[in-house]
Amino acid sequence: MKPNELVILGIDPGLEKTGYGLISCCSGEEKLIEGGVIRTKVKSLIEERLAVLYKGMDELINDHSPSVIAIEDVYVHKQYPKTALIIGYVRGVYLMLAGLHNIPVAHYSATRIKKFLTGNGRASKEQIQRTIMSRLQIAKTPHPNDVSDALAAALCHASFITKI
Repeated sequence: MKPNELVILGIDPGLEKTGYGLISCCSGEEKLIEGGVIRTKVKSLIEERLAVLYKGMDELINDHSPSVIAIEDVYVHKQYPKTALIIGYVRGVYLMLAGLHNIPVAHYSATRIKKFLTGNGRASKEQIQRTIMSRLQIAKTPHPNDVSDALAAALCHASFITKI
């Protein structure tokens, strides 16, 4: 890592697949390091799935030593309270990892991420993806959407810290 370089790990938590995006910020320049997903087997027990997510993210943290983690908050839809609870378990795994590795965590709602990136808290997925591609100077849309969402969280944090 270069002096004054900040490595931000963005996380879009999910039980079936968690999106992650690593970017570096140095002197106002943002660069993509890596993006991907950690997948679990749908038919596995929840505790096994959480262990897979833990191991995958722990390996990623050990390989890249992020300076900070930017994680998307849980959105609770009144029709799907169980989904929110499960995402809470997943977020708990990542928050525990952050604590074990002494990495600060920034929490952002989806609307705040969209607002920081585009100026519109209700921006479409396509608007977010175009912004990600432009800011990170990449030619292809990050896929799947979980990766785009994780990179958006990382870029949101980069935008936030440059405003303070």
